[in-house]
Amino acid sequence: MERTTFLLLAVAYYILTIIIVIVMLNLMNRKEKNKLKKQIDELEKEKNLIISASMLSELNKVEALVNNDEMKMKLEDWKKRFANIKDVEMPKITDTINDIEELFEEHNFKELKGLIIKADFELNNLKTKASFLLDEIKDVTLSEERNRETITKLKAQYREIVGTYKDYEEEYAIIKVPIELQFENVDKLFQTFETAMEQNAYTEVGKIVKAIADIIENLKVVIEETRPIVNLGKNLIPKKIEDINNIVNKMTKEGYNLEYLNIEYNIEEANKKIQDIFQRLNVLNLEDSLFELKTMHDYFDSLYNDFDKERISKKIYEDYSRSVLIKATKLEKVNNELYKKIDDLKYSYDLTDDEVSVISEIKQEIMNIRASYDKIVDVARSHMLSYSKLAREMEIINANLSKTEEKLNGALKNLGSLKEDEIRAREQLDEIKKILNQTKDKLRSFKLPVIPKNYYVEMGEAMDAINELVKALDKRPISIKILNLRVDTARDLVLKVYNTINETIKTAKMAEVAIIYGNRYRVTNREVDFGLVKAENMFFKGNFKNSLENAINAINIVEPGIHKRLLEEYR
Repeated sequence: MERTTFLLLAVAYYILTIIIVIVMLNLMNRKEKNKLKKQIDELEKEKNLIISASMLSELNKVEALVNNDEMKMKLEDWKKRFANIKDVEMPKITDTINDIEELFEEHNFKELKGLIIKADFELNNLKTKASFLLDEIKDVTLSEERNRETITKLKAQYREIVGTYKDYEEEYAIIKVPIELQFENVDKLFQTFETAMEQNAYTEVGKIVKAIADIIENLKVVIEETRPIVNLGKNLIPKKIEDINNIVNKMTKEGYNLEYLNIEYNIEEANKKIQDIFQRLNVLNLEDSLFELKTMHDYFDSLYNDFDKERISKKIYEDYSRSVLIKATKLEKVNNELYKKIDDLKYSYDLTDDEVSVISEIKQEIMNIRASYDKIVDVARSHMLSYSKLAREMEIINANLSKTEEKLNGALKNLGSLKEDEIRAREQLDEIKKILNQTKDKLRSFKLPVIPKNYYVEMGEAMDAINELVKALDKRPISIKILNLRVDTARDLVLKVYNTINETIKTAKMAEVAIIYGNRYRVTNREVDFGLVKAENMFFKGNFKNSLENAINAINIVEPGIHKRLLEEYR
């Protein structure tokens, strides 16, 4: 039973699947048919739109306008092209669309799709031909309306140009003859346009309209630029040139050298250029004229900045001249004094020629700087260079002088430190002797039963080091390196003696305190008495460290922790 049910369900699912597939295929086929049907209808619609009533209407309009051979030839050409589209090309498209419809009815979709693509291409090509033809025809039929509209705008522009000219006629006096001649030409062209329109000479009308537009555009530029050109060339620039010449003459008398600006040459070239601009203006040629005049005007304006720069440079030059002279004189004086002491320094401090050569170098540098300075001052007095160049040269001299000053300060510091090292060594010698005396006084203040043997050795070494230090100080020339070494050695050995005596006395005192403290236990404890006797014997032999250890160990028998308390009591 269960197996039969399973088989029935399987068969039902299989049949249902087949039905669904069939339904889906039918739906897809129907969708494809609808899409193709829509494309066929679109082709038919586009075909019918190619030959429109407007094209026939426009051709009829042209027939009414034909009054010369050129127009007649154009009309015949257009009719031939129209007939070719209507009687040759269109039937081909119609036959192709009919074939498409037959294939559609036969459900031959494979060939149908390729034929639709072909028909669409041919239809678009034909549509383009028809569109071009219609545009050419309309170019004539709409010519009058379009040209009238253009001429109306041009007349408005022309009236505005003439009005501006009349309002400022005096300012345009320089171009009165050529511009009024152009006005006459424009008036004639307007009249020629009207005549051509009356004669339906549409092929000539376009040329006339373009000629009018070109002349009016040129007149517009002339009217806009002539006044600023005249203002710049006749008024602003000449006044600038006059003012600049006055400034140049004044500054030259005051000692300024302005030759590097080439002002005279540039003024001469500017005048030539202005003359050329006005010659071209007489024939209404304004190409780049306004730009060139503005460039000239900007150049002459920039000269004022150059003049200010020269005035500022003169002040900079004069300031540097004073400061450099004062500083160079001061450095020269200091270095000369130092130079005189070279031999004494070499004798006193064992300096080599290389170590003192910096003084000679500085002297030579100062001499070179003074020579450069004198040369620049002579040039300035002869007015051979501009102050801007003189100021730069003086800045360089000042920079070199500053470097030399730094070098001299370094030399003074290094040589001065030699004397300071000598003074410091003598001061440290006194301090070392003072420490050594303190050591001896401390040794005498605590009468040790025996003075340690190493004390005499260390004391001898310290005394020898002090003697060597004294010799180094008395020697001529002094070697600072050796002197510093002797100072360090003497100080270290004296401190060594000081520390030795200090530690010995400290240990001896602690041992003495321990023995005295332990005497209280001698009667009651023989071991303590034995240890203290041993400590006393070592103490008198000068073995203070072992004496202290034996005393503490003996007392520790009866009083544990005594070491800590003895230290506290000692402190």
